[in-house]
Amino acid sequence: MTRTASIPVTLITEPRHLTALDPDTALIRLPANTGHGHADGSNCMACAQRTDVRALLSDLLEGAKQGLRPSFTSVVVDASAVPDISIVIAALTGKLPAQALRDHTVARTFYLMG
Repeated sequence: MTRTASIPVTLITEPRHLTALDPDTALIRLPANTGHGHADGSNCMACAQRTDVRALLSDLLEGAKQGLRPSFTSVVVDASAVPDISIVIAALTGKLPAQALRDHTVARTFYLMG
């Protein structure tokens, strides 16, 4: 999957607002809590990895480039379970500082719709 065009990301923030996806759309679901003994919103490395939308988008892109997953032309991020959606929006709009080179790649490749 080599492309120079930006890939749109649609963010779902309300439960049960996810509709049927076309075959060229990838889906990422962000969980609220892994259920391993802490309250939602606690600072936990395991949960941070599972809810880091930039890392998940990077993994999605790399998987498609390596042929490990189907190619896609758009992404839907289901963040309806996330207690503070502003962090997800900030990550998708470049308002959070980059933590790794992958964050720059994600910023150049994906854009938040609406």
